[in-house]
Amino acid sequence: MNTQVSKYKRCLCLPSLYFTLFIYLFSQPVLFSFLSLSSLAMASSNSNEVKFVPEEDNFLQRHVSFFDRNKDGIVYPSETFQGFRAIGCGYALSTFASMFINMGLSRQTRPGKGFSLSFPIEVKNIHLAKHGSDSGVYDKDGRFVASKFEEIFTKHAHTHSDALTKEELKELLNANKEPIDRKGGILAYAEWKGLYDLCKDKNGLLQKETVRAVYDGSLFEKLEKQRANKS
Repeated sequence: MNTQVSKYKRCLCLPSLYFTLFIYLFSQPVLFSFLSLSSLAMASSNSNEVKFVPEEDNFLQRHVSFFDRNKDGIVYPSETFQGFRAIGCGYALSTFASMFINMGLSRQTRPGKGFSLSFPIEVKNIHLAKHGSDSGVYDKDGRFVASKFEEIFTKHAHTHSDALTKEELKELLNANKEPIDRKGGILAYAEWKGLYDLCKDKNGLLQKETVRAVYDGSLFEKLEKQRANKS
């Protein structure tokens, strides 16, 4: 079990030159101001005692709710940072993720609302940030579609029924790619390629349980518990 969780941890927390470059380009005062602003916004929302509970069958909401540290239904950059740190990721990756993710998703999850420098992500609307050319495992509302998940392996796992090879992953991506959806195709490729490169086993296989853990969000809780037990 510890070996499996450690593999997940390497998957999410492997250092990257891009993260280092990002931190170099943005000075410490800018980063401090960004996170401080979001912390103030989060502190203000703490006065609301009504806690947000994700829908039980909405795996996308459950996935994102891990980063909603005060459970108010809104994820601020400081919470994204805290979430990544909670699962054992370094400061560079956690800071990059807090800026990249919140800046990228905030507007899409807040339809009809104005721009906010605190870049909040509304968990209940996270399905609005889904991109095209995906596997369809999340439906339009963010719910997990078990048949679509199984379809990944019944259609593309030719060598092993519960794992994907590199070539089979390419086949999956080509099958899901929509002709005029260049952005979605690039995002899907980056997600799957990164997952395969960092989480494949010693035999070059991407295991079904690993893919499932990414979809249902259980990965984050496992990593946080493991880290807490070591403290």
